[in-house]
Amino acid sequence: MNDIEVGNRIRQIRKEFNMNRETFSEMIDISDVFLGQLERGERSLSTKTLIKIINFTGYSSDFILFGNENSNNTICKINRILTKCPDSTLDYFYKLIHNSFYFLKNFNK
Repeated sequence: MNDIEVGNRIRQIRKEFNMNRETFSEMIDISDVFLGQLERGERSLSTKTLIKIINFTGYSSDFILFGNENSNNTICKINRILTKCPDSTLDYFYKLIHNSFYFLKNFNK
């Protein structure tokens, strides 16, 4: 595991969320200084911080640590969108997906 590469992936994730260091660090409950050190590869990622990033972003540890894309990248993309939504919107998306699934299931019979 290369700390610089891990840091680059964390920066990439943060930028995908359109967040500055201060906001992203607040969301994962670490200091913005520590986040900067992680992104530059000056500090190693702890398991505790890795879990915080995973829980907030929906990215897999396999991607963050090793750069391996998840075998189901579409689910990860959907999860990243959903983590940014308020509960009312999540309920709407759930109903949309649920109804679409059953419509397609019956349509393909």
